[in-house]
Parts: sequence; C-alpha cells; structure tokens
Amino acid sequence: MLLLGLRGTGKTVLLTEIGRNAEIEGLLVSKVEAPEKESLARLLYPEMRKVMRSLSGVAAARQIATRGLKGLRGFASVFKIKVAGVEVGVEPEPGLADSGDMQYDLPDLFSMIGQAAEAAGKGWLLLIDEVQYLSEADLSALIVSIHRMSQEGRPVLLVGAGLPQVARLAGDAKSYAERLFLYPGVGPLDPKSAAHAVEKPILDEDATIAPAALDCIVDRTEGYPFFLQEWASVAWNDAAGPEITTRDVDNAYTETLAVLDEGFFKVRMDRLTNAEVEFVRTMANLGEGPYAMARIAAAMGRTPSSLGPARANIISKGMIYSTDHGYLDFTVPLFAEFMRRQDHATS
Repeated sequence: MLLLGLRGTGKTVLLTEIGRNAEIEGLLVSKVEAPEKESLARLLYPEMRKVMRSLSGVAAARQIATRGLKGLRGFASVFKIKVAGVEVGVEPEPGLADSGDMQYDLPDLFSMIGQAAEAAGKGWLLLIDEVQYLSEADLSALIVSIHRMSQEGRPVLLVGAGLPQVARLAGDAKSYAERLFLYPGVGPLDPKSAAHAVEKPILDEDATIAPAALDCIVDRTEGYPFFLQEWASVAWNDAAGPEITTRDVDNAYTETLAVLDEGFFKVRMDRLTNAEVEFVRTMANLGEGPYAMARIAAAMGRTPSSLGPARANIISKGMIYSTDHGYLDFTVPLFAEFMRRQDHATS
C-alpha cells in the first residue's frame, strides 16, 4: 500500500498508527524516512540487519536468518555501507546479495527475511515515508522485491507514504506497480470530520467552542489536518474562558498565520533558488491551481521548454507536482495564499 497526499494531511501519523497496530499483532516492524539523495541500500541495511538478528534468535528460523546475515554482510560490502560493529562469526556468503545491482540483491535479502519470518511464524512490515525521494533505480528495486514477496507468498508487507506523484513514479519504475499496490488518497477532512477533530479535544477538557467559531476554523482551513490542529491550538491557548468564542478564533487567526508562515511554509520556500522562487511566485499569482505550464511560461515571458530544468528541480524538492500532462500544482496546501501574503507584505 502507498498512501498518497499533500503535505500536512497526516500520512506520517497514519504510518505510525499502522506500525503500532502491526506490533500489537506481533509483526516485526521497521520504519524509515527516505531523505533526498540517500541510497535505499544505506537506508534499509540497519533495519534488515535488526530483523534478521531478531529472527536468528528463533530456533526454527536460525539457519535461514544466519544465511541472510551472511548475505547482508556481502551487501554491505558491495554497496560500501559502514558496518558499526562486526557480526561475530558471520562472514559474507559469495553469490548472495553481492552483485552490486539493487534489483537483484534487495529481492534476495527480502526473500531471506521472508523465509525466516515464515519459519518463525512471524511477519515483517516495512514502513517507508517520503517515498518520492527514492531514486528511480531504488524505487524499482523496492517494487521488484515486494513483487517477489507477493509471488512467493512470504509474510512481508510494505506500506509507504509520499506525495501524489508517487503513483506515477512507481508506474514509471515498473509497469506492474499499478497492480501490485493499493493507492489510498490521504486528503483534507470532510466538514463533519474536521469539526469533530477540533471539537472533541475541547469537550474532553470540559470546555466548549461556539458553533460559529468552529465553522470558521473548518471553512478557512479547508479541512487540512495540520492547519486545523495549529489554529485550534492557538485559539485554545489564547481563550480566556471555558468557551472558545468567535473573537478568540478571529484573534488567533493572525497568530496562526504567522506561525505557519515562519515554519510550515517558509522552511520549504527557503530550499528554493531565486529562479525557482520566481517560478512558484508566478504560479501563485495566477490564482488557484492546477496551473497550465504554458500559462506559467507566458506569465514569465519564457517558453515552456526553457523552464524545464527549473520545473524538474522544484518537483525533485517536493514543492510542486504534475497533476496531469502540462499541469502543475503545489504539494503544500494553501501555499499559493502564503506566496501572495509574502508579496503583499513586501510591496
């Protein structure tokens, strides 16, 4: 399963909850976040090592897990992964996960874990956040590995989370990915759920919120969980009495915007070059997305092809994504409003 959604919609929270439920059910759980320009080999090595060591402690799985640890040593060597602490009595096994090609080596290691887990009566759940930052080669190797687990019927599961473009990236990496994964969308809450999310914690503390104040938060945040959380938190902290009033919510709005602008929004814009900032500023000034690439180029007095490198860089930084052929939108909800506020403040 690959959870897809914009920033601040709760994908990471869902991953954590899925992992917690899996641990309650007795599965071995590994959770990693894919940072930009980090190899999947380095990311997964310590987690696979931990799982194999755990499985090697089960008598029924010891032989398979020990062989897996040998393969993991060869894998670490060929991918130049620094091993903190040498496995006592474990030497690499030539020919096992040491080709240097992730599409061959990673499936072999997953298979060893799957066989050992099956022998031990266990299962392994791998959780990967920010999947969009994996290289195409690494994403392809991951998909091949999970496909092999599916074919072999091994108790190995993957739940990933990432920006909306992950579905396309997975399909580009391996065409059968569209059949291999479920792609549930994680988006804004519907008005009823958004109101419940704000009101329930307030009622739990024997306080209340005025209906008009609640409606204001739900409407203006458009149901995005992170913004609901921030605005409701500021309103709670600022309210003087047991009821959060419309005035409390209105007063908290300016403070909430300042918090979001300096944190949630600005930290993302700071990663862009001046040319890239100009690109996203032009998008924002065109109104609400999705934005036609031809229209962005025209507004900048450029040709679409000349903006190709900037477009690709901003996508790789996770700021925008392609919603359809020739169309772009922001990965951060309400980012266009933020950019317009910045322009207004400096004008």
